[in-house]
Amino acid sequence: MQMSDSQRILASKEQVWAALNNPDILKQCIPGCQSLEMSTPNEMTATVMLKIGPVKAAFGGKVTLSDLDPPNSYRIAGEGSGGIAGFARGGATVKLSEESAEVTILSYAVDAQIGGKLAQLGGRLIDSTAKKLAAQFFASFGELVGGVAVAGA
Repeated sequence: MQMSDSQRILASKEQVWAALNNPDILKQCIPGCQSLEMSTPNEMTATVMLKIGPVKAAFGGKVTLSDLDPPNSYRIAGEGSGGIAGFARGGATVKLSEESAEVTILSYAVDAQIGGKLAQLGGRLIDSTAKKLAAQFFASFGELVGGVAVAGA
């Protein structure tokens, strides 16, 4: 599965960068997130409860940040397991650019693979669920960081 998009966030690039690296803010924004902890400066562990079609499972996993270029970009790589429900692994490139001093464009490109029962649900359901989860994340992130939800760029 591949997905890319960009979002306008009413905050400076430095504020958005700080929020993207703050586990407390991310935990509030990630749909179904039950725990998110920084294990090292470049690694986080998480537990997320998700329902995708008829499959509901708790996923535990690890996320690693690399290619850090503060406050401009980084690469996220992660892998999670939901037991019998299956697994997900993949990565994303995240880039920040200034539209103005107080408006940041956050662009991302995701490449992910899934397996197990999740893979049997079909690409259309997986894609629509991923887009819905991304929209929920960015609505929450925009509200927390910029004080208002902002539509796609």
